[in-house]
This record gives sequence, structure tokens and C-alpha cells, in this order.
Amino acid sequence: MSKFLLVLFFTMSSLVSSNTDLYTVKSEDIEVWSDGTRMQGNLFIPQDDSVEKWPTILLAHGWGGLKDHLNKSYAPKFASAGYIVMTFDYRGWGESDSRLVVYDDMPKPGRFSNKVSVTATAIRDLVDPLDQYEDIQASLYFLEGDPRVDGGKIAIWGSSFGGGHAIMVGANDPRIKVIVAQVASMGAGMEVFASELKKRLIAQARKEEDPVPQGIDKQPGLSGTPHYGRMSLYQPITRAKDIKVPTLIVDAENEELFNRLENGWAVYNQIKDKVPSKYVTFPGKHYDIYSTNFEASTDIQIEWFNQHLK
Repeated sequence: MSKFLLVLFFTMSSLVSSNTDLYTVKSEDIEVWSDGTRMQGNLFIPQDDSVEKWPTILLAHGWGGLKDHLNKSYAPKFASAGYIVMTFDYRGWGESDSRLVVYDDMPKPGRFSNKVSVTATAIRDLVDPLDQYEDIQASLYFLEGDPRVDGGKIAIWGSSFGGGHAIMVGANDPRIKVIVAQVASMGAGMEVFASELKKRLIAQARKEEDPVPQGIDKQPGLSGTPHYGRMSLYQPITRAKDIKVPTLIVDAENEELFNRLENGWAVYNQIKDKVPSKYVTFPGKHYDIYSTNFEASTDIQIEWFNQHLK
């Protein structure tokens, strides 16, 4: 197949929305434990008593995205096409519990009990990719324990910052059989700041500044505190070469938050001759993927899942 056929550029008028509502869907509230902290999530389950196990899609939202958005948009649409779909809030975001940090001296546990009473700081709205990666791993373990999930047919879908997670997890975790990364930041260019950010990690380790940054480094239009030191250690683009499963990358043609050619397009070029892969752009900017381009882009994604996951 020619490269021309693999790299597709769509406009809204060139797509006809497919009828993907094949099943009615039931949702369930779930609790997932990630490194000792409880996360809140949801399962969306197609209703068909003749199906014992379903192919499954884990959704990883972006920078500070919440499951509430996914629950109203992507999750029901993917589930109605015949997939169990899982959403969750990262630790310290949305409905999930906070990580707790004890800054004061911690009391020693007693001889007969490990319980202690402390004053702790709840860590909220921290964008830490290493923690989020761990949350995704915990979510995959949760899915493995559900008898309705076909453990041999699990996909990961990620959007924006979560799109980088989809690439990283898909490259590293053999449980993932299909990847979809949407308007994804892959960490390209972070190496330029590595030396300066390492100084911050050193200062945090020595408590010369807050070991867990809170309320600093705010980015226009984005919520939460980015943990830039740990971001410098996390560059999904460097692991793309290890991808062994079908991968769809969806970008905004006029992406304004990062250079898509150095991120999604660069990942595609690393894998296009190794695995089934496709690179698709839609007109507009980053957030248009969630609105004007939602129907067309999700139709393409469902086609990809149908082709490679079912």
C-alpha cells in the first residue's frame, strides 16, 4: 500500500457519519486503587447476553481532563459500537482521592499497629506524567480482573497529554493490542530543558523547594500545576520505536499548542513501515477535535478499532 493511501487528510464534507449505535449501553461506577490511593472511574458496557467477553478500550484524558467529559462523549459512543469502555480520574483530579504528603516529622508506628495520626497535605491538580502512567497501569490491572473483558483485546485511547500516555503505554505494555492517540503531545523538545529541570529535581529532593510543586508554573488556558521536573523524564516519542501494535494518530491540521510535525507526525514516521498505522488530520485547532470534528474523528477511530481489535 502506498504512503499516499496511509496518510489521509480529511475535511468535514468528505466524511459520511457511520451508524455506530449497535448496542444499548449500561454504565457502572467503579473504584480503582493506584499505589494506595483510590481513583473513581466508570465502565460502559454494551448490552448483549450472547456475548461473554468484550473487546475493551481504556480512555486516558489529557493534561487535567476529567472522566465527566469522556462519560458524556467518547465513552458512550465507543461502547455503543460494541466495546467495554473504561474512564477514570487521575489521582488528585475530579472525583478521585488525593495523594497525601506529610511535610512534618512522621510519628513512628507502635509495636502492635502500623497506624499513625498525621497532618497531611492533599495534592490536587498536579500534572505528573509518571503518576498518571501508574494510574493507567492500575486501570489496566482492574480491567484484567473483570470477567467481561477480553484480556487479549484491550486498546488504549489517549487525547492531548493523554495521547502521549497512549504511545508510552502502548509501546511498553504487552496487554495493549491497539493504540489511538488524538491531538497528542509526545514530549518532543523537552530534552532542550533537561539540564535546567534537573536542577529543580535536585532542589525538590533536598527540600530546597516544595518537593511536590503546587500552584506554580501555570499555563494559559490549562488548569493544574505541571511537574516539569518529572515531565523532563517522560518523553513518549523516544519509545515510539518499540510500538508493535496497530496505531492510529489523529491530529489537528492547525495545532497551536505544540508542533504536530515534531510529535504525532514524527511518531507516525517511526512506525509506518513496522506496524499497521495511519496518520489523519482534521481542519482546525486543538480543541476543535472535541466539538466540530468530534463525529468525524470518532467515526474514523471506531473503524480502526473494528478493524484491529474485534
